[in-house]
Amino acid sequence: PYTTLFRSQGTPVIVTRAAQPYAAIRAKVTMAELGGLGARLGEVFGWLGARGIAPAGPPFFRYNVIDMARLLDVEAGVPIGAETAGDDQVLTGVLPPGQYATVLHQGHPDELVGAVADLLDWAAAQQLTWDVSPGADGEHWGCRLENYLTDPAVEPDMSKWVTELSFRLA
Repeated sequence: PYTTLFRSQGTPVIVTRAAQPYAAIRAKVTMAELGGLGARLGEVFGWLGARGIAPAGPPFFRYNVIDMARLLDVEAGVPIGAETAGDDQVLTGVLPPGQYATVLHQGHPDELVGAVADLLDWAAAQQLTWDVSPGADGEHWGCRLENYLTDPAVEPDMSKWVTELSFRLA
């Protein structure tokens, strides 16, 4: 399982992640609708609770296909300890193992676009290659995660929220 390591904000590092089972709700949304998908994490937590399955880490968004001008194919998910079967409400799967470029961002979620751009620029400067391929509907990512390390119930000030960006390398 993956354990979050706290690193200096703004300093990307490469980490090796093991395969991680998860449960999620998947949706195709525009950038304007993305925030509403976060509210659906409660459904995933409720689904897990009804089955006696404990979360094995912080909730995340997994970006499967990205076309910023049109639609994003995104999963709002929660890591779990072992693989399990999904249903018509919640899908289950496994985040792939491998090397990931990772960085922490502290600040309002609206600032994540800039943090993502910084991570992409850093990787380009390091001559790293992402696990991504082009498609007619956008960029298809092998695994591109935003892990939400701050519980909004504990810290309501969004400017203090910590998000870990973790993008799989080819």
